[in-house]
Amino acid sequence: MYQWRKFDFFEEKYGGKIPDDVTGDIQCCSSGRGKVVIGSNDGSVSFLDRGIKFDSGFHAHSSSVLFLQHLKQRNFLVTVGEDEQISPQQSGICLKVFDLDKVQEESTSSSTPECIGILRIFTNQFPEAKITSFLVLEEVPPILLIAIGLDNGCVYCVKGDIARERITRFKLQVDGRSPITGLGFRMDGQALLLFAVTPDSVNLFSMLAQPPKLQTLDHIGGSVNTVTMSDRSELIVGRPEAVYFYEVDGRGPCWAFEGEKKFMGWFRGYLLCVIADPKTGKNVFNVYDLKNRLIAYSIVVDKVSNMLCEWGNVILITADKSLLCITEKDMESKLDMLFKKNLYTVAINLVQSQHADAAATANVMRKYGDHLYGKQDFDEAMSQYINTIGYLEPSFVIQKFLDAQRIYNLTNYLEKLHEKGLASKDHTTLLLNCYTKLKDVEKLNTFIRKEDGIGELKFDVETAIRVCRAANYHEHAMYVAKKAGKHEWYLKILLEDLGNYDEALQYVSSLEPSQAGVTIKEYGKILIEHKPKETIDILMRLCTEQGTSNGVYLSMLPSPVDFINVFVQHPHSLMHFLERYAEIVKDSPAQAEINNTLLELYLSRDLNFPSISLSENGLDQDSTDHSVAAAASKAHPEKRTNADSKDAMEKDCTERQQKGLELLKMAWPSDLEQPVYDVDLAIILCEMNSFKEGLLYLYEKMKLYKEVIVCYMQNHDHEGLIACCKRLGDSGKGGDPSLWADLLKYFGEIGEDCTKEVKEVLTYIERDDILPPIIVLQTLAKNPCLTLSVIKDYIARKLEQESRIIEEDRRAVEKYQETTKNMRKEIEDLRTNARIFQLSKCTACTFTLDIPAVHFMCMHSFHQRCLGDNEKECPECAPEYRSVMEMKRSLEQNSKDQDLFFQQVKGSKDGFSVIAEYFGKGIISKTSDATS
Repeated sequence: MYQWRKFDFFEEKYGGKIPDDVTGDIQCCSSGRGKVVIGSNDGSVSFLDRGIKFDSGFHAHSSSVLFLQHLKQRNFLVTVGEDEQISPQQSGICLKVFDLDKVQEESTSSSTPECIGILRIFTNQFPEAKITSFLVLEEVPPILLIAIGLDNGCVYCVKGDIARERITRFKLQVDGRSPITGLGFRMDGQALLLFAVTPDSVNLFSMLAQPPKLQTLDHIGGSVNTVTMSDRSELIVGRPEAVYFYEVDGRGPCWAFEGEKKFMGWFRGYLLCVIADPKTGKNVFNVYDLKNRLIAYSIVVDKVSNMLCEWGNVILITADKSLLCITEKDMESKLDMLFKKNLYTVAINLVQSQHADAAATANVMRKYGDHLYGKQDFDEAMSQYINTIGYLEPSFVIQKFLDAQRIYNLTNYLEKLHEKGLASKDHTTLLLNCYTKLKDVEKLNTFIRKEDGIGELKFDVETAIRVCRAANYHEHAMYVAKKAGKHEWYLKILLEDLGNYDEALQYVSSLEPSQAGVTIKEYGKILIEHKPKETIDILMRLCTEQGTSNGVYLSMLPSPVDFINVFVQHPHSLMHFLERYAEIVKDSPAQAEINNTLLELYLSRDLNFPSISLSENGLDQDSTDHSVAAAASKAHPEKRTNADSKDAMEKDCTERQQKGLELLKMAWPSDLEQPVYDVDLAIILCEMNSFKEGLLYLYEKMKLYKEVIVCYMQNHDHEGLIACCKRLGDSGKGGDPSLWADLLKYFGEIGEDCTKEVKEVLTYIERDDILPPIIVLQTLAKNPCLTLSVIKDYIARKLEQESRIIEEDRRAVEKYQETTKNMRKEIEDLRTNARIFQLSKCTACTFTLDIPAVHFMCMHSFHQRCLGDNEKECPECAPEYRSVMEMKRSLEQNSKDQDLFFQQVKGSKDGFSVIAEYFGKGIISKTSDATS
């Protein structure tokens, strides 16, 4: 005991006399529900409040209160005391149960709680003896189990609802010679156990058995007031030589505290002992912290008669009615006390034993670490700092150990930081730098590979890869990248650091298709540059072969268009890749984009041709041939000229453009209205690269005939121009005859002698009557190189033709004039002269005409019966008349349709004739004055 350190973890909160309102000598005490209960030898019970002031009181017994217990679950007070004897044969000691929530008013100044049960303890079956101990157990309300220890070694038990007098009594026999000095209940699962202590033994009753079974745990015991229970339901017995702990199976640990034990108690994990000091003979009250092996508090006291705990305090009551209230200091105060004495180990044990929060524990360990660091005990300091991981900012520790001489400690700390998953990217970087600076490959291997195949890596993967790359630990970087699934990093190291292109291709091939596609997009440029054929093979598998192996729909496969960017510096490889794909897949969703790209490659004149330094590694036959040619030129450099290179480029351009023309035709079959490529883009490409054949094909397919002849005009290809007009200008075959007019205009403005061509053009213009002669003359007059002889025959024929037409028109006019004159004469005759009807037969039925008859001005006659009711028109002439009137209405309606008029004028070979016809039919003869 004297080896244990003493501390003042408790402090005196209150000391003084018990209030005078507490009368008589104190016999017993109890606590609970926020009050201290005192029983006196005059039969009174007093209640003290938190300030140790008298709260209330009442007389529970007429003589003396021997024992009492304030229950926790219900506000009941159970007392054992002496009352008046009813007869000499019957003992006056009885047990009472008071309901403190039910008060009976006795006077204006005092009140008595209701006594809900009274029980005589001693009867004929339970002989009277001196009561030495008393304990109440609250079972399921309203059941109480009361144990009363006697000086004859017996324990009287009362179980049941005392208020309703539904009880059971039974007796437990321990020892017939020794008194019961202490009792204690314990619940062991569903089993209820009762400890019973005598001066000579420690016993255990199993209350589940009937009758209860006795088991002797030890043959040494304890005296009155030296028996208590811990918060773990352990029985504690104090003897002069030591303090013993008992479990259900026997004696447990013991603590050799010398001195006679006067009083024992338990408070929040502390053992409370009043011990008679063998050296001084004084009574000392000690508070033992058994876990940390220290005396938390020690004070000399007078004779203690009672010890109890309430309000978080320890209360000692002495025989002279003095009271000492001791309270525990807060954790911060206790730690400050220990820190001042540099007792950091004790402080750590203290916070851990009292289950302080982890942050508080870490703070103590940090202080301890700082203390050790100041003493230059770096290894032990680091062991304390490691325990603060998760609560202390790592930079605080790292800053202290950045010195190169303490790199081992720093490495240890960073390793623990990673093990707990609390390392940041910077911590990973620092740890790996420590390994590389120490050249500790074994530890580096352990750190990188310690969880091979199990779970996730406990560090930032990208940081580890970067540090290992920078330190030339490429294998470690690749291992981390592969294990973490960082394929892009794995390939980056293989390609950029190691230049291992074959392994990189194998790795890409081993990936899942989706991931392989991502990595190809990222690093395809490097692979195409060094391994074009193998890279294209991988791309072909990605874009085509998955569909056959996994049944994936074509639309779900990657599109070749997605990988075009990797061929930026290698257009020949791109062309080869797209051609291979197009041969296999005919109905790709991206077929239009593929064709657009191929057209751009085919038609481009400045496509880089592979030279010696940029050979295509046998990608195709052409590149192989050129590689051979390049090798030959190396052997004889004087034979290789710029002309050879230019000729080769021209040849390649011609071949590609021929492929482009084939693609233009193949991707626009006759049964499709639109091609499987972008027409506008194709036209732009043909124009940019002066690809006449492609441009002519596109214009002709789009029926842009005028643009077709413009192409011939730009090239001054007169023969081709006339042949094109013969093919495209035939209206009988759906052509556009106006092309001949454009062609004539071209020859009229060309400024050179083109007599032969003009005569041929005039033949078709004359045949189809495309242009009036005056327009022809005006057009050809602009060319100073043409003579009148070119159109002499044409003009003669046109004049003769016009003369014939004029003569025909003159005769028609005379005929119409004669007809008009006769019509006017007939109208006048109808207006002025009578008509004589001489028909003798009915026009309808051809029978002889008789009265009543109807005669019309048109000289037709009918029987009245042959006509319908109200018939006012001649049935014979009415249809012709209606036709004329309908034609007139139609002409009047057409006069209002201006769009139709202008459309006819524009679409006619002779617009003037259309206007004349409108005037002749009287459609636009009427005019209106806008001002009227």
